[in-house]
Order: sequence, then structure tokens, then C-alpha cells
Amino acid sequence: MTASFDLVTMGRIGVDIYPLQTGVGLEDVTSFGKYLGGTATNVAVAAARYGRSSAVVTKTGADPFGRFIRRALRGYGVDDRFVGTSEHLPTPVTFCEIFPPDDFPLYFYRFPKAPDLDLRPEDLDFDAIREARIFWVTVTGLSCEPSRSTTLEALEARGRRGITVLDLDYRPMFWDSREQAREWVSKALDHVTVAVGNLDEVDTAVATREPREAAKALRGRGISLAIVKQGPKGVLAVDDSGEVEVPPVPVEVVNGLGAGDAFGGALCHGLLAGWDTERVMRFANAAGAHVAGELACSDAMPTEEQVLERLERSV
Repeated sequence: MTASFDLVTMGRIGVDIYPLQTGVGLEDVTSFGKYLGGTATNVAVAAARYGRSSAVVTKTGADPFGRFIRRALRGYGVDDRFVGTSEHLPTPVTFCEIFPPDDFPLYFYRFPKAPDLDLRPEDLDFDAIREARIFWVTVTGLSCEPSRSTTLEALEARGRRGITVLDLDYRPMFWDSREQAREWVSKALDHVTVAVGNLDEVDTAVATREPREAAKALRGRGISLAIVKQGPKGVLAVDDSGEVEVPPVPVEVVNGLGAGDAFGGALCHGLLAGWDTERVMRFANAAGAHVAGELACSDAMPTEEQVLERLERSV
């Protein structure tokens, strides 16, 4: 029988190669750390840190990095049964430069195409997708075929059951234009109950960067919970109970790249726990701040106790 998971994510996976020296360009870096990476993957890892059963639907290449990914997932307590293999494509790697507090250029090596964009309907366990308490997909998964059609087919099969999340992770390098992305994001919005993104990402989704207008537009598409990350202005969340706006949690930023994924995993934990919206947003903000203060993404995902400690210190 198919296992029932608290969280099933679908999408990007790879290996993050992060410099161990900060404040210098890659041309001057002499040593690197190797970490599990990818938005959908990091969200599953973050949720597992809170004791949630999680799995990721994705693909790697048939290479040593693919073997590393499977071992890392199991080490973090994430089920890897839905991780397939694309024999003809290499596992992607991502390099970054680290210039705290707010400059972290990313260099994606996903050529000729990343295996996670080679997902096909026959790769999916539709029963697991339907039965998961939360199903999480990303906008990157809509950026090209066959992943685009497969993602939409998974959402249609899900049928807005339970909590279905669209991570509005718009990355321009994966698209021909913002307008092209907006077309496909619009189709995905018809099938989800939660949408989460920053100001640039909600602009891609609903053609406005004004937070309240964006939340209203998302809610108008049938979204139960619209979350708009406003950077230094905090997070705006709008659901059936009204509007909540919470400030950011202060942090000395080391690497801001994993903060959004930590927010996502904490969001899932809070929603599964049945917390009220304000409590969920405060918890997710603190989780994001915790990871922003660390070098790695997956390795740095906090436990609930660590998040609560950070919240206490920020009062």
C-alpha cells in the first residue's frame, strides 16, 4: 500500500556547492562545502526536522551526485522512494557567492536540462499525492516540458484536497519572460489552496507588487491562504479569518539563500499543527532567520526548539 505522508513536495533537487570563504568572488575561492539543495527538497528536509513525515518527488542523474542526494535525503529523514533517475542527464549543481548581508549571486549548472524537469506522469504515485496532508509544488516545475504538464497533472489529480501549496519561486533564468511564467502560474493557481512568494514572485503570479493587492488577487483565484513576503517589512498573510502582518526576526545574515525554504518547512509544520495564522507566520519567520544566520541550507534547518528559542530572544 502507498504510504500516507504529512508532506509530499515535487520539484527541484541538486547539490549546492557553497564557498567556505565569504566576501570574495568564486574566482578567488579556494575551498567549498557540498550540501543537498533545491527548493522543494529543502522544504521537505525542513519539515522532517519537526518530526513530519515527508517525501520528495523528483529525479537525479545516474552519477555520484545522484547517489549523494539519496544518501543525504535518508540521513535527514526524508523518504526517497519517489526519487527517480534520468540516465541521460547529469545531476545539477549550484554555486553561489556570499556577500553578506544581502548579495548572494547564484550560478545554476542545469544543462542540457535538469533531471527534476524531466518528470513525467509515469514517474508519479498519484495515490501518494492525493493522500498527503500537504502537497507542495513550485513554479520552477512549470518552466518547461515535460515537468510542466506533469506538475499540472499532479495538481489536477490532487483536486485541491487538504492543503495544496504553490511556491511562487520565480527565477528568471528558467523562463523566456515573466509574461510566459505568468501564463503557466495562472493555470496552477486554479488547483492550489495556499500560495507563498516574495514581492517579485507575486508580481509574476498576479501582475502587482503591492502586497495587499497581490494577496487580494490571489484570494480571488480561490486561494485560502495568500502569503506575501515583504523583506524588511515582514510577512503579510491573508486568509478567511482576515489579515495578519508580522515583522521580520532580526538576524546577522551569513547566507540568505535558504531562508525561504526554512520558512516553507515551518509553514507546513504550523499548518499541520492547526496553529492560528499569526502564530504560523511568526514561527516561519523565525525559522527563516535561523537559516539566514548559517552557511548551508539543508544542514541548517532548525528544530522546533531552536525556532522557539530564537523567537524568545527576539521579543
